[in-house]
Amino acid sequence: MKKKFKLGVIGCGFMGSALVKGVVLSDFLSPKKVIVSDLVEANLDSVADTGVYTCNSNRFVAENSEYLVLAVKPQHFENVVKSLGGYKPENVISVMAGISKLFIKKKFGSDKIRVAICMPNLPCSIGSGAIASDMSDYDGNTDDSDFIFNVFDSVGMVLSIDESNMDAVTGISVSGPAYAFMLIDAMIDAGIKHGLSKDAAKALAVQTVLGAAEMVQRDERSVPDLIMQACGKGGVALEAVKVLEENNFRGTVYQAIAACVNKSRELSE
Repeated sequence: MKKKFKLGVIGCGFMGSALVKGVVLSDFLSPKKVIVSDLVEANLDSVADTGVYTCNSNRFVAENSEYLVLAVKPQHFENVVKSLGGYKPENVISVMAGISKLFIKKKFGSDKIRVAICMPNLPCSIGSGAIASDMSDYDGNTDDSDFIFNVFDSVGMVLSIDESNMDAVTGISVSGPAYAFMLIDAMIDAGIKHGLSKDAAKALAVQTVLGAAEMVQRDERSVPDLIMQACGKGGVALEAVKVLEENNFRGTVYQAIAACVNKSRELSE
């Protein structure tokens, strides 16, 4: 039987609402093809202006959607399963960190459910996200994999990653915006300390990080080569890089990411 909605989203918090707005505002899906559920009315209100159908019944969403996005916190997943009253969706798209495909199928009580694991990050909310996806359950079905790809392509760059590497993804892209924000915040504070206004320091720091990221993306040279280019021979930037190296900047980043990856592994066990 043909489903009334193409995409159903359970959970309209930060990431759920970002996906809903992304697929609608990009014109990938008509609002009439999207349905969203959440127990908090304020969350549903956040997507009201998109024209999608909203409700408070997870089961209604699951029963009437061709593809079902689970955009709830991992600790709420089992409650969602219970709320479906035994209904088993055919196509599940999970954005829940630390929850495996096998675990999802086990809780639904069916190994026939096809599950895509997708790990988006914070900048998805402005259409500039990074999304790692494992769609191996859909291998051989181009229509399904293309649809899932396009859902996330509406909010950022989609990269195919094996599920076994999702903990590393959590350390790099899911948590990565926090590291970038810390760098920008430190640069702003330093600029203010050395006489710049807050607005000027923020503008310079933000554009510098944006420009550096774009150079890494567009320039054929390696990142170490770009570092040397920025420093020049005996340039002032070289003095800053020396201080960062003396204070184990790279090692600190390694340790931070390792701590994040290890925590993600603990949560998934």
